[in-house]
Amino acid sequence: MRQRSFEQRYGPQWDELGALLDDLERPRRQRRLDSESRGRLPMLYRQLCNQYALARSRRYSPALEAQLHDLVLRGHRNLYRRGGAGLWRLLGFVSAGFPQALRRNSRYFWLATALFLTPALLVGGFCYVEPELIYSVLDETQVSDLESMYDPLNHKPGRSPGRSSETDFVMFGYYISNNISIGFRTFAGGILLGLGSVLLLVFNGVVLGGVAGHLTRIGYQDTFWPFVSGHGALELTAIVICGAAGLILAHAIIAPGQLTRLESLKREAAEALKLVLGAAFMLLLAAFVEAFWSSSGVTNALKYGVAALLWLLVMIYLGFAGAVSRGPR
Repeated sequence: MRQRSFEQRYGPQWDELGALLDDLERPRRQRRLDSESRGRLPMLYRQLCNQYALARSRRYSPALEAQLHDLVLRGHRNLYRRGGAGLWRLLGFVSAGFPQALRRNSRYFWLATALFLTPALLVGGFCYVEPELIYSVLDETQVSDLESMYDPLNHKPGRSPGRSSETDFVMFGYYISNNISIGFRTFAGGILLGLGSVLLLVFNGVVLGGVAGHLTRIGYQDTFWPFVSGHGALELTAIVICGAAGLILAHAIIAPGQLTRLESLKREAAEALKLVLGAAFMLLLAAFVEAFWSSSGVTNALKYGVAALLWLLVMIYLGFAGAVSRGPR
């Protein structure tokens, strides 16, 4: 490649990196770029190092080598001496990258929502009007355990008698493990042409709907709904997002377009992974709420109020966060 073509091809990246470094070298109060733009520093720096090595090996002009050498030194100084690039990338991802990725793939999200919510509503309604139907969803032991967990006499609603004495911190760890495992299995099921993700979404919807309908029918609504409403906004939405990520993988395999299936899967896996990582963050927050808030002894009115606020915040975050961000995909 001739030097002129080399400069035309990579010049915009050098300009972006130079502007980013100029911004980072200003006093903190005078910086103008957002966290997602700053989070691109590691990637741009790695690309620059490769381009600098190419320029030297091809013996391009000393002026170009000097320009790239200066950028390399400045990038190294800001990335490794100032530190915090990882934190910038994390903040940029949480504040903009994740919700932007979800909106780009909204069709998968709404399909996953339908696969989860439709059986939940149908089975929940049937279990409410037909008492025996719950035993087609769960066995007698599971139904008995659920009734014990949400019995109004249980001083720790949502916890089985065997776990009622465990601390909130221990339950926090348990909820993290349980939530993450469900989310990951729902995502990984996409590799099986999407069948795994679809079945797990439907299964979880059936179980949740059956439990909700049964416990409401027997009069345990004042313990069940206040408990699940608090963390439901985060947990249920995150599981659906994991299902959406699995559907992305399935679509890449089933309809690769002009690419080979492996190439298509590699390309779409990066996008799906963004959804999974964001969902994992939501599941972590859900576990915290479930352990330290959902089973607390505050009034049901307050729990419902907090639940409504959390649902509102989740919708605003996923629907609008990063909407005006200038950072490219």
